Amino acid sequence: MHESHIDSSLPKPRLYEELRRELEALIRGEPDWIANLANAAALLYHSLPDVNWAGFYLLQGDVLVVGPFQGKPACVRIPLGRGVCGAAAARGETILVPNVHEFADHIACDSASNSEIVVPMFKDRALLGVLDIDSPAFSRFDADDKAGLEGFVAVLTATN
Repeated sequence: MHESHIDSSLPKPRLYEELRRELEALIRGEPDWIANLANAAALLYHSLPDVNWAGFYLLQGDVLVVGPFQGKPACVRIPLGRGVCGAAAARGETILVPNVHEFADHIACDSASNSEIVVPMFKDRALLGVLDIDSPAFSRFDADDKAGLEGFVAVLTATN
């Protein structure tokens, strides 16, 4: 079993640097994409403060299907362009939402979520899916989270 020793009180750039190192150690030598996503979701969920859901939606045709995650049960299928996950996937860019209740077409899987960040995952320009993280805090995610999570996703997709 892998023991994580990440101090969630670190400044965000340092925290994400530590998370990338932990992720690299977790996935080193493991070729299974789903296993790596499962460990990545657990690492994020248990290391980031003020998070109530962390996981992945994987592209199947023109629909995102729930993949490995930590948190309450989730919406299973999200069409491209729908909700924050579908919008991030369709646009091909990270979306930060300070208040999900003000996001047009937000899909509420957990009523406790108030802010969200979604990072698309690409391999050789092909969309694989998205990383989705929710928080009960408003305005939880910022530019440091965006940069850190995009780097985290880059480590994951390099192994797929």
